[in-house]
Amino acid sequence: MAVNLLRLIRRLSFLSDARRLEWYPPFWLMRVKVLELAPDWSQVRLRLPLNMVSRNMGDTMFGGWQAALADPVAALACAKRFPGHDVWTRRQTLDFRKVGNSDLELRFVFDPRQAEAIAAELRERGRSTPTFTYGFYRADGELCTWVENTVAIRPEGYLTGHRGAWRDGKGRGPRDE
Repeated sequence: MAVNLLRLIRRLSFLSDARRLEWYPPFWLMRVKVLELAPDWSQVRLRLPLNMVSRNMGDTMFGGWQAALADPVAALACAKRFPGHDVWTRRQTLDFRKVGNSDLELRFVFDPRQAEAIAAELRERGRSTPTFTYGFYRADGELCTWVENTVAIRPEGYLTGHRGAWRDGKGRGPRDE
């Protein structure tokens, strides 16, 4: 019988969200450290260490490590802020502006105006597809990588209810209107 580590971590109610995030297996292997995590996920700061494993041949941070850490942050924040919805990353773009030659700090801020706009759209349409921007900063405070992340927030069960649409033989599936 295989042990589902993710399910086990979710069930450990004594763990804070910060510890759950650090113990998420890919993040644990990457040695991610939570520096700040607001209870409502309005502010998130994570440290991604530059070490022997994360360093590329140019002695800087692998872009894939940055992408892997940035990917779920906005979706997790939306899942926390809008319970009862299915949430996932729909699209992500990274703009590597400066070399990542130190530990990097991911800084995410959930703008209250954006949260209000999302809540209104969920009330009106039942779904929302917001885009968030945040970044990775070097130890010297310089912006290293700019992240643009679009999240799909859908009614609970949305994916399950639309699976057959992907198999219609014409490559069609659920789409945003």
